[in-house]
Amino acid sequence: MAIFGTLATVRAQCAGLRQFEPAFAYIADVMRPGAAATRLGALAAGESHRVELADGMFAIEQVYLTKPRDGALFESHRRFIDIQVVIAGTEMMAVTDIAQLTVTMPYNGEKDAALYADLAGASKLFFQAGEAAVFFPADGHMPSLSTGSAPVLVRKTVVKVPV
Repeated sequence: MAIFGTLATVRAQCAGLRQFEPAFAYIADVMRPGAAATRLGALAAGESHRVELADGMFAIEQVYLTKPRDGALFESHRRFIDIQVVIAGTEMMAVTDIAQLTVTMPYNGEKDAALYADLAGASKLFFQAGEAAVFFPADGHMPSLSTGSAPVLVRKTVVKVPV
């Protein structure tokens, strides 16, 4: 099941999982002042930027306004594990085991995604800057959700780690 918490806690829980080392090196670079942080800071709302990393990994740096949960869908991936890190802003993410979900779009290998209908009983996770989540293939997740009635600007990176 998903791992979530402060970036330090998530990194500690993933210690020993060697395939995550390049991802956490990149994340440390994004979190400190410098070129990577400046690149993410320069993106406007609605923009994203792909960064190629080692060992078949890549990151999607993105800036967006959070959205209401109404009409949102869960997603899951088979080929990649997501490490989602909020750099600035706040958002809610919902998570549950995909066995609990109803498929609305079967798995698409090209997009590495399946989509699922909302599930009221899913766990709600609240994130602020410096917090992260690791979503494995069995974790249906619904990111980018508003924590209140107004949308919030979020700067985030999602590292895709091959399974």
